[in-house]
Parts: sequence; structure tokens; C-alpha cells
Amino acid sequence: MTRGTVIKRCSAIPWNAALRQAFSIATGSHASMENVLFRVELASGDVGYGEAAPAPHVTGETQNRTLLNLRGEARKLAGKDCADYLSFLPELHERLSGNHCAAAAAEMAVLGALSSHASVPLYSLFGGARTRIASDMTVVLGSVDEARRDAEGIRLRGIKTFKIKLGGDPDADFLRVLAVHQAAPKGVIYLDANQSYTAESILRLLRRLRRAHVEISVLEQPVPQEDWDGMRKVTRESAVCVLADESVQSQSDAVKVIRLRAAHAVNIKTAKFGLLRGAEMARLCSAAGLKLMIGGMLESAIAMGNSAHLACGLGCFDFVDLDTPLFVRDRITSGPLGPSSDGIYRLDRVKRGLGAAPCAASTRP
Repeated sequence: MTRGTVIKRCSAIPWNAALRQAFSIATGSHASMENVLFRVELASGDVGYGEAAPAPHVTGETQNRTLLNLRGEARKLAGKDCADYLSFLPELHERLSGNHCAAAAAEMAVLGALSSHASVPLYSLFGGARTRIASDMTVVLGSVDEARRDAEGIRLRGIKTFKIKLGGDPDADFLRVLAVHQAAPKGVIYLDANQSYTAESILRLLRRLRRAHVEISVLEQPVPQEDWDGMRKVTRESAVCVLADESVQSQSDAVKVIRLRAAHAVNIKTAKFGLLRGAEMARLCSAAGLKLMIGGMLESAIAMGNSAHLACGLGCFDFVDLDTPLFVRDRITSGPLGPSSDGIYRLDRVKRGLGAAPCAASTRP
């Protein structure tokens, strides 16, 4: 008799959605979400979902390549026992070492199906420390008026933390940050430069903002990812919490941040590391005294929901940046997980598995 935890079938399909507005950052702009949805079905009938979010302008991964890779993995995973996931997921990550978001999606679906079969929420696999987290929301790159309008809309949602994308132009960025501060004077402000500054120029911008009485809580990836001296300089000379994102593409990079004291915090993204390795990275960085952000790419509630489960399960994340489902124009997922319009993920409502699934209409060709 076949065990209920054996994988019966898997599938991968394009997972596209229009956005409410273009998601623009220093390295590129997206008018739509173009991802891949991965589904795992067990012999018991339990189902798990994962989502791969290729970012050609950041990682070089493409939707077509990711789709082909996941369809290939679908054939290899059939017949595997997901209760013994450690016997085959490491090999899957090795095979997809050049397509990390594909490996992450497959891992999400396997663990989601397993937790659904066990009738426990996914976060319980990582400890179950929390059941609710609140995300920031991004003010995308654009004009000063657009920044002000976006900030007012975010404030009206009830979201209290504003993550402002910088573009590398100190004067324009100063005015955009000032506009957000004026629109939400009690708001918490994070800046994300996406590698668009030098150490000297970002330090000048921070001093200028301080003179204008604008308090910055987090500065994410101010300089190019290979500029370790620049990261160290900003970390050493700034009073702001400096967070490494693009500089950390592997566990060895995280060790380098720790050894060089190149940041105060690290952004853990399941698209880069998956759930299991992401948990290892979080524990490593936390043990070394670094603060943690849980973040992601341009993703729906499938991938971001998996990240929310990881963050709640571990309970060691200081900053939450899981807002991109709020940029998706139409409803493409259902379930109790969220996020709600105020950016809150309510995992206490999830009784088994992920707590989110694609709406039927969103999976039609």
C-alpha cells in the first residue's frame, strides 16, 4: 500500500498577474508579475504550492528557464516520500544551483504538502514562535509627487512602515524621502538603494536627511554588492542600521558580512535560499548578533506566505518586507493567510499547510 506522503504528481505553470502600478527600483521596472507556480500532490490528496520569482535584471534567471527546470524536476520528484524530504531536497538544490528560485519553489511545495498532510500549519515545522507579522510597504521609484501620493495611500491602509526605493540621484531621492516623511510624519522609514550609491554619496544623503529631521531606521544595500569596503564604511560611519541584501547570495557571503562587520543586518529571501537554508542562514546571522529582515522578490501570497511562515516559525526577524501581494491588481489567491490590506499576515487562522492557494481563474491559460 502506498504511503500517503508519497508524491503522486507535480506540475509547473506560468504564474502571471497585472500590477496596480509599475514596481520600479534602481535596477529595473516591472509592469506585471511573471513567475512560475509549482504544485505537489501527495497520494493522500494533500497539496502544496510553491512560487518561483525569476528576476532577470537582478539574478539573470528567466521565467522560461525556470518553467523548464521545474517541469524537469516534477518528473524526478514523482514517487519520492516527502516525509523523508532531507533525502532528496539537497540534491534538488544542487541540480538547480543556477536557478535558485526554482529550487525554492519546489521546496516550498514539498514542505507545504507535508504540513498539510500532517494537519499542522507550515510555520510549526520551524518552531511556531509567532502567529502574526506586519509588513512594511514599498514606495517605488518615481517622482516626488508620486512618492507623496503613494505614502498617503500606504498610510490610509494602516501600514506604519514605509520602504522607499532610492535611485542614486541624491537631490531627487532627498525630495522623495522628505515628501514621504511629510505625508506620514509618524511613519517608520526604511531606505533601499538597490546598490545605486557609493559609500561617500549615501553618507552625504544620510547627513542631509538628519539635518532635515528625517529619521531613517534601516538602509538596505547602499552600494554595489561586491563593494565590501563601501559596505564596511557605511556600516562604521552611519548611525543607521545598514542591511545587506544583494551582497549576500550564499551562506559564505553571510559569513563574510559577519567577519568583516560589513552590515548590521541581513535580508533573508526564500527566493535565494529556500526555506530550509533560509532558516539556517537566519540562525547563523542571529547567533552572530546581526538583525534580520524577511524579504522577497516580486511575488504573490504563495511565495510571500511561505516566507511569512518561516519568519513566524523562527521568531527572530526584526524587519518584515513581504508587501508585493498588495501590488497585484486582481485577486489571484485565496485562503486565510493574507496579507490583509494593512499588510498583516495572520497565521493563527491557518490550521494546516500554507493557508493560501491559487484561485481557479488565475491558473487558466
